[in-house]
Amino acid sequence: MVVQQRRAAGVRRIKTTDMSDLSLIRMMKNFFIGRERDLTDHHLFHKLSLVAILAWVGLGADGLSSSCYGPEEAYKVLLAHPPLAVFVALMTAATVMIICASYSQIIALFPAGGGGYLVASRLLSPTAGVVSGSALLIDYVLTISVSVASGMDALFSFLPAAWFSWKLAASVGGILLLTMLNLRGVRESVLLLVPVFGTFLITHTFAVLYVFGAHAGALANLPGDSMNAVHSASTDVGMVGVVALLLRAYSMGAGTYTGIEAVSNGLPILREPRVRTGRRTMLLMALSLGGMVAGLFVAYLLVGARPVEGKTLNAVLLGQLSANWPPWLASTFVNVSLTSAAALLMIGAQAGFIDGPRVLANMALDRWMPTRFTALSDRFVTLNGVLVMGCASLTVLLLTRGDVGLLVVLYSINVFITFSLSQAGMVRHWWQVRREDPSWKWRLAINAVGFGLTFSILITLAGVKFFSGGWVTLVTTTVLIATAFAVRHHYDGVRKQIANLDSIVEAAELPAQPGAKDFAPTSNRTAVVLVNGFNGLGLHTLLGAVRLFGGGFRRMVFVQIGILDAGNFKGSDEIERLRAHVKHEADRYVNFVQSRGGEAEAVTAVGHEVLDELSKLVPELIERNANVIFFTGQLVFERETFLTRWLHNYTAFALQRRLFLRGLPCAIVPIRVLEPIESMAQTPA
Repeated sequence: MVVQQRRAAGVRRIKTTDMSDLSLIRMMKNFFIGRERDLTDHHLFHKLSLVAILAWVGLGADGLSSSCYGPEEAYKVLLAHPPLAVFVALMTAATVMIICASYSQIIALFPAGGGGYLVASRLLSPTAGVVSGSALLIDYVLTISVSVASGMDALFSFLPAAWFSWKLAASVGGILLLTMLNLRGVRESVLLLVPVFGTFLITHTFAVLYVFGAHAGALANLPGDSMNAVHSASTDVGMVGVVALLLRAYSMGAGTYTGIEAVSNGLPILREPRVRTGRRTMLLMALSLGGMVAGLFVAYLLVGARPVEGKTLNAVLLGQLSANWPPWLASTFVNVSLTSAAALLMIGAQAGFIDGPRVLANMALDRWMPTRFTALSDRFVTLNGVLVMGCASLTVLLLTRGDVGLLVVLYSINVFITFSLSQAGMVRHWWQVRREDPSWKWRLAINAVGFGLTFSILITLAGVKFFSGGWVTLVTTTVLIATAFAVRHHYDGVRKQIANLDSIVEAAELPAQPGAKDFAPTSNRTAVVLVNGFNGLGLHTLLGAVRLFGGGFRRMVFVQIGILDAGNFKGSDEIERLRAHVKHEADRYVNFVQSRGGEAEAVTAVGHEVLDELSKLVPELIERNANVIFFTGQLVFERETFLTRWLHNYTAFALQRRLFLRGLPCAIVPIRVLEPIESMAQTPA
């Protein structure tokens, strides 16, 4: 008796400690990340979505922030012949407009989200989609690293030189801060950064216009000076050399175009009507990015800007244009401008945190990546994707020591792989629908020009940057592509085996024999069976429960939790459809048991996580039923590896532990996967 009391006390202590720990963790989570969102709130999607202005800040900041380093990298190539910058400025602005116009067509064709992965997958082939998606993932990781490192360069440009040793630590802190903000939610992270975005736009637009006004005479002479520079350069290196120089400068500034695809990737988070909101965002992005980049090129030229150690070229420009101002005004303007530039670059990293997890989720839905990347947190954020993007970008930052020059070399190659595949897919699409769409010719022309530009830049970048470090990006992308195929290979094999389990479904749907008593009550126990659809896995769990206890139960309760993930969290209508589907599937188990002499009921819920939703249902289930035993199925592989542990969830064991801590019995019904994974995956599903 004493032993039993001690054991009971021990159980209570475990439960109390566990709940105390959970409460503390919950409090910290609510403080840093935010409280759980209410799924019953009919205005939930309205609160989470972005209007065009906010989308411009959250998704367009990556493009606009590239004006802090893209024009600089291109201008440095032309230091021997600065007037040639006019041609690069025109080429760059035109490229921005063309790419934005072509992506506007992608937005219209893929209103649910037409990122590079989906476009290439649907319009070219799944393999092209994997290449495009993998390239995008690496690009978004580098987007975060480059943006944060460049932001710190801008910030430390006007801080004391003695502080420079803290730049890397500050960059690490910046990534950690952005990761936490994005765990709170996209809208919250964007709203905090709107004032910074506006400050950058105002200060840098003023700087460009001020330089134009102060050097109006030189501005009028630019066309003639540019032609003279062409003649002078051709005398030194020949006309072929001039063209090569312009192309090199144009390609080194290719980082300017990164982020343009972010809007088409992020359509699901835009306010309805999404196509119109997306196109407005693209227009704002095209005008702001194209105008700012071209203006900065010309402003560098007019003030004769030259690189200075420890300063960005924009910092040099701002310092020169305000050199004759009152000292207090000059220092205030420069400090505010550079601080806003640093902050904008931090905002630019948002594209990586917003769209990187979305690409991961889309690939996971197609089984190219682990399915855990489709999961949403209680803030309806793709938690695992945000964490992966944060950790990966932090790793890149530490490996490169935050060297922007090196990061820019690694950067911008991959985005042109996605650009090229997307444009090629659109060209193919317009050709295929030429008989149905009378406007196909000019639509095809836009995407064809976009393909020509982006593919030529890709080839140039790969050649120019390959031996300078670009090979690292290409090799890393290749490894990620190979990983994606390995993951799909595994899932295809498992799906084939699970399909074999589903053969029992046909037998279960046959009419029961009159007077059947297969599930007639033979005890006072209640079986609570956790299922996920009327399928072979659920039926084997049910029959295994009966077999384990050598007979029937007084009654059976089938619990099914509908999980909201990146694939179905698209609107209130989708949630209602999910509720209806979950109820229908659970009711099929009830009908199956009742038709065979048993007593059964279905309990359903919808949420973001199985364990949390089940924890809410457990008290009611215990109160309404006597002698409850929980049952759940679990796939068991003959040869368990790290791959199987990572690619499949082990919710059953976590559920069992949680129920045990509450003093409730839970039996796991093993469902054996007999064939080795390698042999199962010979035939793709």
